[in-house]
Amino acid sequence: MSSKLSLGWLGAVSLCVALSAVAQDKPGDFKSQAPLTLSGEGPWYRLELPLDVLLQASQADLRDVRVFNAAGEPQAYALARQQAQTREQQNLTEVKWFPLYSSAQAGDSSPSVRVQSGANGTLVEVQPATQLEAGEEVLRGWLLDASGIKAPLQQLLLDWTSERDGFQRFSIEASDDLQHWQSWGDGQVARLSFADERIEQHEVALPGQSARYLRLLWNTPQSAPVLTSAQLQSSSTSSLPSPLVWSQPLRGTSAKAGEYTWQLPMGLNVERVRIDLKEANTLAPATLYGRRDSSLPWQTLNNGLLYRLTQNGQDVQQNELQVPGQTVQQLKLTVDERGGGLGGEAPTLAFAVRGTQLVFLARGAGPYTLALGNPSAVAANLPLTTLIPDYSPQRLKELGQAKVEGATPLTPATATAAAGAVAAGPDWKKIGLWAVLLLGVLALAGMAVSLLRKPAAKS
Repeated sequence: MSSKLSLGWLGAVSLCVALSAVAQDKPGDFKSQAPLTLSGEGPWYRLELPLDVLLQASQADLRDVRVFNAAGEPQAYALARQQAQTREQQNLTEVKWFPLYSSAQAGDSSPSVRVQSGANGTLVEVQPATQLEAGEEVLRGWLLDASGIKAPLQQLLLDWTSERDGFQRFSIEASDDLQHWQSWGDGQVARLSFADERIEQHEVALPGQSARYLRLLWNTPQSAPVLTSAQLQSSSTSSLPSPLVWSQPLRGTSAKAGEYTWQLPMGLNVERVRIDLKEANTLAPATLYGRRDSSLPWQTLNNGLLYRLTQNGQDVQQNELQVPGQTVQQLKLTVDERGGGLGGEAPTLAFAVRGTQLVFLARGAGPYTLALGNPSAVAANLPLTTLIPDYSPQRLKELGQAKVEGATPLTPATATAAAGAVAAGPDWKKIGLWAVLLLGVLALAGMAVSLLRKPAAKS
């Protein structure tokens, strides 16, 4: 009996979940709305959410943001926090090369050399370790000086005299001290002529690691060509700061000298703050604290030296502090008064949060409206890879763009819309859904009573 009851309750819960999924959000459920203008090619559109728009949300994680079409139907959407970007830069560098000789009797063994290098490790001279008689020396390969390149090596480009046409095969080894060598595999270049056609291959891929020196040893002794050019392509990756969205300056309060507090409009993941230093020649060692509400203790976010100094007739200032990105709604700055302080009146403070993009799939007729401000809304955003089946970072940049219209776009949902909804009469669809739910619960209750009245089976 308990098993049947459990199944019945499970069915009721499933029915509730299904009914909740059917019920859709309506524009009137949200406090603030703003029209959107679209440009570019759809059906996906990307919207950079301004900070004044974000502050209209009722929940810090933006679970109450929606986009509606002209019929009031919610659109499928995804939220994307803008991350720090990386930039790859490739450089092609001419390098010095030095011949590696050995005796004809040495065979395939690596030639021993005596080197002379500068103070920074740059090679000046490379000579055989033992003196070779005239006619005994055999060119085995080349030593490349890459000590001036501080980035991973991606490609080797060689050129050589025309006396050595055909395929040129060699091994590649890398070292930082000219004593210990690591194999980087084999390389091959070629120069082929046939009738009036000419085919050349000068590039050899490298493993993308750093090394100060490269040693190229030809597989067959006495087959090494005379080089006329050696170049190394390297790549370096640099991080670009993550895009931040700055607020308007906030006024603060000061309860005592050297202590200033600010109240943010809502709990936000603050990444940076900027203090307005009004007076020249201000010097203030400071510590920044934060918390979510007044019932919690202050937590140290960062400390540093704030200053605004006049040098050579120009202002030089450091008025920003980085914040670890945790959610705060109150900020406090304490200043060491021995540096002169910031005055009795609290300075204004601007804060920055990481930019957020909203991507939506336009369905139905426009115009489209952005809506925020519903404390009871549940998260409805999809992952980007679900919203855009062939998603890639490059694909995201190519989407059409949406913008919030006007300088002060967001306006509260008007009472007129609500009154119109009431005049239109009751929502029979919602009433019908609740009626079905009620009948399901009554049927479940009847089944439970029937099972309880049934006499227990005799053993």
